[in-house]
Amino acid sequence: MTNTQKKSVSALQFDTSRKYVRVCGFRGKQFVEFDFAVGEPELFAELILERWAFEAFCTDNKVTLLLGDELVAPGEQDWAWRLSNATTERFKSEQSTK
Repeated sequence: MTNTQKKSVSALQFDTSRKYVRVCGFRGKQFVEFDFAVGEPELFAELILERWAFEAFCTDNKVTLLLGDELVAPGEQDWAWRLSNATTERFKSEQSTK
């Protein structure tokens, strides 16, 4: 099977009915920070909702809850960087120049 054929097969297998949530943290007692993905858990959006809205969101979307970094394979930690880390961490390229 060629690479083009493999890509076509994987595109056909993309299931938009599969939805995933990974809780990343909390802001005070009111807000939940989480990742939301459709079809593939590796491609996600970072979201924040109030707890009651988060619970309703998960119920309405029939999500699969993911635990921690279960999708980060060894050697791929550089790709596990999150936008929310921007206020507390520097980019790797900046660290290596010091």
